Amino acid sequence: MKNVVLASTSTLHGETYLSYLLPVMKELYAGITEVIFIPYARPGGISHDEYTEKAAAVFATAGLQLRGLHTFADPAEAIRGGAAFFTGGGNTFLLVKQLHEQGLMHVLRGAVEKGAPYLGTSAGSNIGGVNMQTTNDMPIVYPPSFDTMGLIPFNLNPHYLDPIPDLPHMGETRETRIREFQVQQDLPVLGLREGSWIRVKGDRITLEGSVAARIFEKDKAAYELEPGNDIQL
Repeated sequence: MKNVVLASTSTLHGETYLSYLLPVMKELYAGITEVIFIPYARPGGISHDEYTEKAAAVFATAGLQLRGLHTFADPAEAIRGGAAFFTGGGNTFLLVKQLHEQGLMHVLRGAVEKGAPYLGTSAGSNIGGVNMQTTNDMPIVYPPSFDTMGLIPFNLNPHYLDPIPDLPHMGETRETRIREFQVQQDLPVLGLREGSWIRVKGDRITLEGSVAARIFEKDKAAYELEPGNDIQL
């Protein structure tokens, strides 16, 4: 049974790293002692070690040990034997490139589909969708494939932002870019605002957190989904 949390962001404005997700993490990782961290997205270009150290300090407050995937001699075997996983944010292109080039995307998907708890934030949430093509990130590298894990049957746009009322804006909005994507692919997209996350338990997918999400389906008007509701796309 899938046991997954896909959060829009790791850090809410004015709060510390992962603090708002600590209660969620304790529930997700109940009974787990060690979590494998996938640091490949490298926000701001920090090293894998620096990123792992930052995340490990927070996980320790929840009584969890965190070990970076990059420290294993055989990452694929580590994933196959891993009890639980966390993939942090950063650049989705870089994350997806690393996972595909090491042959890890399908291995990670298999482990999570068998029930290993998985937490993703931002880029780590993007790879829970069908593909990564609704990310906001710059294409700083070229992945062999845009396909991701498909833990949910739609795509995400983490950090989703609405136009600012009464502020003249002649450029593209986030909604415009999502609609451009849907001209090319008939795939629903969930605009995940900061403060909310997707919870997957088996076949049930719900929106959780403090703010609504915006749902985009091809050739249909976008609509809002409030936290606590099932996502049926």
